Parts: sequence; C-alpha cells; structure tokens
Amino acid sequence: MISFEHFKMEDGSPIYTQIILYIKRGIIAGTIRDQDEIPSRRVLSSLLGVNPNTVQKAYRMLEEENLIESRSGAKSFMTVSQIQVDLIRAQLLESNARNLITGMKQMGISKEEAHKLIEKLWD
Repeated sequence: MISFEHFKMEDGSPIYTQIILYIKRGIIAGTIRDQDEIPSRRVLSSLLGVNPNTVQKAYRMLEEENLIESRSGAKSFMTVSQIQVDLIRAQLLESNARNLITGMKQMGISKEEAHKLIEKLWD
C-alpha cells in the first residue's frame, strides 16, 4: 500500500494537486510502482484531514491520466508503465526548471549567473 507518511501539505496550491504531485514524485523515485495498492478515498481523506471530495478529485484526475485503476467495491491500484514514468519525469523536470528560471529572471539574474550558480551547486 502506498504510504502517505511523508506527505506534507503546503500553502499556495490546492490539496488535490499536492496529492497528485506526491504520487507522481513517488513514481519517479521508484517508491510507487505498478500495481501498488492505493488507500481508499475515505482512508486517505481521514489520514490527511481533508474533505473526501478533495481526494476523489485527485484520484479522478490520476484515473484520467491512466495512472490508477479503480473498480467499484474493489481496491484501487497504480497502473504505471515505463513510458509513463519517463513522461512524468520529463514533465516535472520541465515544470520545476520553468519555475526556477522565472524566479531567477524576476530577480534580475543573467543566464551566465544562473549557469555559474548551477555549476557551483551541482556537486
């Protein structure tokens, strides 16, 4: 069963998107794999202290991306292929890079300064 032990809610973004991001990061990290069981909507909403509709929305969106499979009256499971892992990884990397670059541009940091900073911090 997928653990939400390390899930921490953050201010500024909807909880359902935070649940989706948590699961996607777990997929990339390899801690969430194909056929892993996911907590029921009620269990997860109780665990996180959120409205069940919030969890329902996250799960529905993950179903639309074919990342989970739910059956009425049965347990829900992850359905993750290597192609999906690669796609999610690319999407999240690009999104994070865009946010970082946008922040640097707003602070007036040049591309050269950004490169130097990345090189310095890489190791």
